[in-house]
Amino acid sequence: MASVVISGDTSGSVTLSAPTVAGSSTQTLVAVTDTLAPIVRGTTVASTSGTSIDFTGIPSWVKKITIMMSGISYASTVTPIVQIGSGTVTTSGYLGASWVGAGTSTNYSTGFIISQAGTLAGDVLHAVGTLYNMGSNRWMWGVTGGYQTTYIAVGGGSVTIGGTLDIVRITSATAATFDAGSINIMYE
Repeated sequence: MASVVISGDTSGSVTLSAPTVAGSSTQTLVAVTDTLAPIVRGTTVASTSGTSIDFTGIPSWVKKITIMMSGISYASTVTPIVQIGSGTVTTSGYLGASWVGAGTSTNYSTGFIISQAGTLAGDVLHAVGTLYNMGSNRWMWGVTGGYQTTYIAVGGGSVTIGGTLDIVRITSATAATFDAGSINIMYE
């Protein structure tokens, strides 16, 4: 069985060393005033019915959340959005916009836009959106993705929520029904 040695010094760092198998066997952890935690992947959810998908129980130490959307589609023309919150989702105060290469820029204050308004029924969207905690309860948003075979979506924004983030919701501005795809999150 391999051994692990933990040592520290006055520099404020901790070094973990393990017997060398191949390459480097040392990992240095720098001094932080926050929680050091692994990347945690949630459970993939089929986006084939319902009007929203919620990921809840997000730990209080989370500073970054990645939302992965694979082949999602809606039964009607929509504006796909992401909402976040503390206890309940925040439904106002979102800033920013999204742009689709073949369309126009769109802004909604009710959620972060995944792709522009007017995403047609049956359009298949593949996107990755990332939420970053800027400090306190302010969250930044960035998204890239594409749908159909020719459209590219990019966007960004920010919102301040009423407490520690513990819920992420993927929905649409008009509460349209999902009819295809799957969604998951990773947080760290």
